[in-house]
Amino acid sequence: MNAPLKNDRFLRALRREPVDTTPIWVMRQAGRYLPEYRATRERAGSFMGLAQNPEFACEVTLQPLDRFELDAAILFSDILTIPDAMGLGLSFAQGEGPQFARPVRSADDIARLAVPDMDGELRYVMDAVRMIRRELDGRVPLIGFAGSPWTLACYMVEGSGSRDFARLKAMCWNEPALAHRLLDVLAHSVAAYLAAQAAAGAQALMIFDTWGGLLGPAPFREFSLRYMAQIVAALKTDPHARELPVVLFSKGANTHLAAMADTGCAALGVDWTVDLADARRAVAGKVALQGNLDPAILHASPAVIRREARAVMDSYGNHPGHVFNLGHGITPEVDPGHVRVLVDEVHAYGRTLREDRAATQPRPTGT
Repeated sequence: MNAPLKNDRFLRALRREPVDTTPIWVMRQAGRYLPEYRATRERAGSFMGLAQNPEFACEVTLQPLDRFELDAAILFSDILTIPDAMGLGLSFAQGEGPQFARPVRSADDIARLAVPDMDGELRYVMDAVRMIRRELDGRVPLIGFAGSPWTLACYMVEGSGSRDFARLKAMCWNEPALAHRLLDVLAHSVAAYLAAQAAAGAQALMIFDTWGGLLGPAPFREFSLRYMAQIVAALKTDPHARELPVVLFSKGANTHLAAMADTGCAALGVDWTVDLADARRAVAGKVALQGNLDPAILHASPAVIRREARAVMDSYGNHPGHVFNLGHGITPEVDPGHVRVLVDEVHAYGRTLREDRAATQPRPTGT
């Protein structure tokens, strides 16, 4: 049996409930900027050896929590686990990012794809979730995650990373029905994958739509948002996932925040190219917001980090429903000490905001 939560700020904020201070976690909080991560990665022998070993995945998931007073843990894994489990031959070339030996380019390629077996090819992920949840012992909630169908398809069709993923875009224009078949099987796979993580012990779920911002307004709605909404709807019918908050993060898609808020998700991640006050107006109180400090600010001085963190929080205002985060993942060259400065400042300033609000509340009068 899993231990009760000792710190539920993150989950309360996602429900837009009052909290004692602003919760914070950091995208890629377990990563190469930490020397202990690099040591574990060396022991694992490769990135895939790290990600596919539940003991190593658990170890690196917990490493940032041992350094910083973070309010959530996130499963250490990769967004490309699903296409790898579909047999596309994922590898990570040194300095070149992910590559697939068998990219998806034709109708026959797509016809061969099927929802992976969560107790087979992806069991290592669920074993990691169970182990992490047990080792957390209620310290903070655990976030499970997946890549969005659009983002997964970008890598699967291109075969590697790209600046524009033109091959998938061409498929959308030239053979839209084929693109939809690919995205549909991916949506079913992502929904099953996240539901399995919920069953294994994840307490919140996040969908990373890393490349949604590459699409124009109408294509975004058709090829990205449609399938994220399909996943959220499917999770709401799953006995393990239906009560869990779902966070959508679509980098560069800030003009679609209102439509994303209508999917039924609990929160939206926001990148640093939009003011949080504008984002809060766009979603009209329907969802919580997560973000949105520019990751590059962590290379600045501690004084600047504190100032910019306060600016983000002031932009959101003293309203419920804010989870502090970066607007994208932390970069490998960041000084871990600067992350500590950020975490401590967010908690300290969050308490100050709430104390100021309490001081300005009208006192009840007697009768």
